[in-house]
Amino acid sequence: MPRPDGLIFDFDGVLLESEFERNRELAALLTDLGHRHSVEETLHHYTGLAGNDFLAAIERRIGTQLPPEFHDRLRDKSRRALREGIMAVLGAVDFVQSLPAEMPRAVASSSSTKWIRGHLAHLGLTEAFGEHVYSGHEHVERGKPEPDIYLHTARQIGVSIEHCAILEDSRVGVTGALASGARVIGLAAGSHCLDGHDEMLRALGVREIAYSFDDVRRLLSLG
Repeated sequence: MPRPDGLIFDFDGVLLESEFERNRELAALLTDLGHRHSVEETLHHYTGLAGNDFLAAIERRIGTQLPPEFHDRLRDKSRRALREGIMAVLGAVDFVQSLPAEMPRAVASSSSTKWIRGHLAHLGLTEAFGEHVYSGHEHVERGKPEPDIYLHTARQIGVSIEHCAILEDSRVGVTGALASGARVIGLAAGSHCLDGHDEMLRALGVREIAYSFDDVRRLLSLG
């Protein structure tokens, strides 16, 4: 397929190895509070969600309201991660830095812009994205799995959504990305991508699966 005119990246699990680590800590926290969860369960049920959608999904599953202690401890974990940094998905930094200078690119994530920008700085990718960092929690009324954040991002980088490629890894993200009308690359490169992750993405309608950023480069005709 031809090279896209613009490239949109999800963040957690696509550029940053945060999905497995955050879900490992989430499973331990919920279990400690009396709501037993495995990492596999948290990855399956909560990956890609943020804000009220994330909290509501947990409360539906456990059948009760989360206590204040949950919010306090989760906030502390997030602050520590932002302060200390998290490693990149293998190959992600080199891939972004190798993109043609003229190719429009952006991050479109469910996470906050504070989280994204903080970790982009840790990864040395602040200048690679510049002002084009967008949050489904901050920039649109409806976050993922709705397509709004992708449509907003495409407008901001000046490329029609039909001529953009989106790199996504989660059930929630892929659902919204496909609904936007963009070309969607399902990325199964992060450590959170357990056995069957690729088949889950295909079942949602993703036609192109990348197991590494070398695969992404090949699929997008980028060298």
